[in-house]
Amino acid sequence: MDGLEALARDAGREVMAVYASDFAVRGKADASPVTAADERAERVILAGLARLAPGVPVVAEEAAAAGRVPAIGERFWLVDPLDGTREFVDRNGEFTVNIALVVRGAPLLGVVLAPVPDRLFAGIVGEGAWEVAGDRRRAIGARPVPPEGLTVLASRSHGDGPALEAWLAGRRVAAVATAGSSLKLCLLAAGEADAYPRFGRTMEWDIAAGHAVLAAAGGSVCTLDGHALRYGKPGFENPHFVARGCT
Repeated sequence: MDGLEALARDAGREVMAVYASDFAVRGKADASPVTAADERAERVILAGLARLAPGVPVVAEEAAAAGRVPAIGERFWLVDPLDGTREFVDRNGEFTVNIALVVRGAPLLGVVLAPVPDRLFAGIVGEGAWEVAGDRRRAIGARPVPPEGLTVLASRSHGDGPALEAWLAGRRVAAVATAGSSLKLCLLAAGEADAYPRFGRTMEWDIAAGHAVLAAAGGSVCTLDGHALRYGKPGFENPHFVARGCT
């Protein structure tokens, strides 16, 4: 995990170098944006994982977009070098670097770095989760739902208002807030919110690292029919899901 944290920070430095420049934005085949930050960070992560865990397959977003998807077995990495590219382009700081290890369809460990606020979240399922902010490291855990009700997180750039309203109906809700990227899953893990229902399209690399941190902190990510979200699906596309703090 020390090596993975260092690797995420190395990738984060590449992201921030581009963030500080007058970068260009291009469109991929699925119309999603991509920048040099995505590509530079992914190169750093792929090289680092080859050193840390030689022989373990890596499914990474930009490589997958170019058609380079390795055969996977019981154990593989899922990498999103820059989750929240729209947030990156909008310069609102709500983007993350994501590295997760999946074992037998479930995320076992993950690291999520939000470079702008300098918050790094990490966790190993069964061993706990933690946050490093500046030079301070602390254990984190999902919270019980407060008496006043749920704090619900929604996607800043990919929200589905009617579906969210339908999900909220009948629930005791204290607040609804928006945020970008996998940071939402980490806020649940840190006990800063309670639920994140997602009704838009996501890919496995978007959420695997945040899912691992949340699961290590006592939370869960389930499909709308209540089954645990699994990884290694054909096409790596997720169904709609709900992430929760305390299970």
